[in-house]
Amino acid sequence: MKLNFLENSCSEPSINNQLFGLCDEGNVAYISTDNQEHWIATVKNDKAIDVVFTPVDKCLINDTEMPGQGRCDGILTTTSHLFFVELKNEKSDWRQRAIDQLESTIELFKQSHDINQFRHKKAFACNKRKKHFQYNYSELKLSFFQKHKVRLDIQAEIIVF
Repeated sequence: MKLNFLENSCSEPSINNQLFGLCDEGNVAYISTDNQEHWIATVKNDKAIDVVFTPVDKCLINDTEMPGQGRCDGILTTTSHLFFVELKNEKSDWRQRAIDQLESTIELFKQSHDINQFRHKKAFACNKRKKHFQYNYSELKLSFFQKHKVRLDIQAEIIVF
């Protein structure tokens, strides 16, 4: 199934704020410029680049469509950036599910668009819950990149550079 991730009615208007958040309270994920306690991911956009957020889960792909097909919460795009974003608010056992959802969405995106039109491609597995200690994900990140040609970050801070 071909999906238009880049031009659709789900995309929010572009935003060029230097700081904003991404929220997901069980419905469609969205951008927030206030109420930081609801932010799952923080987007830092120091250069004030125009950024578009497109909710994928529950908007571009509704719950009844493509059963069994994982999908991330949304994508952030600029003229040169493509960021896949999965938002979690869970204490444990979330990383692999988030990565699986990101991988599935990347493959769907590639079926419909040339991913190489974007210079910077990243996938973010974000969790509002703070980790008690750091993990080393070097091998996971390397294999993810080799498979998808997209860098993987497991963190709740997204920097538009």
